[in-house]
Amino acid sequence: MNTSFDLNSLLRANIRGLVPYSSARDEFKGEGSVFLDANENAFGSPLDHAYNRYPDPLQKKVKVKLSEIKGVPAENIFLGNGSDEAIDILFRAFCNPGVDNVILVPPTYGMYEVSANINDVEVRKVNLTPDYQLDLDAIAGAIDGHTKLLFICSPNNPTGNSIRRQDIETILANFDGIVVIDEAYINFSKYKSFTYELAEFPNLVVLQTLSKAWGLAALRLGMAFASTDIIAVLNKIKPPYNINQATQDLVLEALNNVDAVNTWIKETVNERERLHKELSTLAQVAHITPSDANFILVKLEDPRGLYIFLTNEGIIVRDRSKIELCEGSLRITVGTPAENKTLLAAVRQFYK
Repeated sequence: MNTSFDLNSLLRANIRGLVPYSSARDEFKGEGSVFLDANENAFGSPLDHAYNRYPDPLQKKVKVKLSEIKGVPAENIFLGNGSDEAIDILFRAFCNPGVDNVILVPPTYGMYEVSANINDVEVRKVNLTPDYQLDLDAIAGAIDGHTKLLFICSPNNPTGNSIRRQDIETILANFDGIVVIDEAYINFSKYKSFTYELAEFPNLVVLQTLSKAWGLAALRLGMAFASTDIIAVLNKIKPPYNINQATQDLVLEALNNVDAVNTWIKETVNERERLHKELSTLAQVAHITPSDANFILVKLEDPRGLYIFLTNEGIIVRDRSKIELCEGSLRITVGTPAENKTLLAAVRQFYK
């Protein structure tokens, strides 16, 4: 438990005093039959669905369904246009441009730094250790009175490994800023989510997404889980209708298919282990980082040559060889059994 955490002291002064925009759907919360409050087209839309009306600005039905699945109260859930929206709002809520700073632990997800740069917030980088774990002493040394956010991606992108839980808990207990744990790949991990620790740590924000295990990347729905006080801040800043009605409808439909998603997760994990095992037999493969995600990071001979060869074969992977601590590595997403078979055949062809 972090007993010294004070949310109000972290907030930007203009956000503390912000009066949020009040939409028509915010002001009227009951049932009605004639809606003449939001300047909508009363005649309908050219589509079969009734998309002429503005969507629920707080996505209550979606949050209730997610609450049942995630085991987190609906009032502790924020929904964004992808996790990237939640990341950006966190910067706008807590970081004064040109004054405050954030801690990143590369190699990690690139949008944290992009969002910091957009918001004119100093980035302090503390590299992971060679085994891709937190350097707690170096992180402590980088923190000062203007450090507002600390981002940890676990399972990490692009390395795929999980960050040691006890190290994350050490930071949560001792850092007076906001600790953001990005769990985009948590469905593929054997470790439990930090959403179960929300009551323990008031400075905790957990990010998740429906883009990976749920296969809804095109719908752009990200989730942030946090205390009700932090969720209230995020809702205060977000655009009034940040999740459109089509996305809400399709997500609600998809959330009724938990069994199918769990089957895909199991198959993905099995295929991940098969890729790891078979690629490890190649003499040109130096190392494969044990992964808790739906991808693997493979260090091998001539990664650029292999990347170009695979591209010419119509197989697209990600070249991470120029990223610090990922030198000589390709990041390979786990595909279907047929896709993985094609990949393995092509890799063997290149190295024969």
